Amino acid sequence: MRIESITLRELRMRLKAPFETSSEITWDRRVLLVEVGVDGLHGWGEITAAEDPFYHAETTETAWHVTRDFIVPFILGKSVETAAAIGALLDPIRGHEMAKAGVENAVWDIEAQRNGLPLAKLLGGTRPELPCGVSIGIQQSTSTLLEKIECELRAGYQRIKLKIKPGKDVQVVAEVRRQYPNIPLMVDANAAYRLEHLELMNS
Repeated sequence: MRIESITLRELRMRLKAPFETSSEITWDRRVLLVEVGVDGLHGWGEITAAEDPFYHAETTETAWHVTRDFIVPFILGKSVETAAAIGALLDPIRGHEMAKAGVENAVWDIEAQRNGLPLAKLLGGTRPELPCGVSIGIQQSTSTLLEKIECELRAGYQRIKLKIKPGKDVQVVAEVRRQYPNIPLMVDANAAYRLEHLELMNS
């Protein structure tokens, strides 16, 4: 497979509602999409970096820069036997895993097309479908959170992930579990806890 073209696109999307995590409130998302061309086929990948460096060191801006100025020159015009070889070509670039993954995933998409297989099956997957989950941001009140969970469950989501932070964690999650004792439930604090919260995390 010879990498013939790489196109980087940015989409800007207004969220239907603000999404609050332990570090910020997001109203608008900037999403980077990568399109790779090989032998008349086009594969797509997404660079999942956020707008700000609060969760991860990579951001939308740094991912754009690293992809355009380093990743593209490293692989454009190169030939690889399989998508798995892209990683080795990008080894000299330290870090920037999200930017690398977005480009590599686009090549995996092409390899799946060349083999006439769904990408999941190409990677060894055996299930025809997976139970879908949803992430719910921090809410102003527990009652509002419970309403949102109920709405998402009615929409068909089977797993719920809650964003939490110090002060909006144990009691909130306990109330959710009382209301919904059987749903798969996860929590995500986006690295908000420190050593001073150790006693809370052990409670």
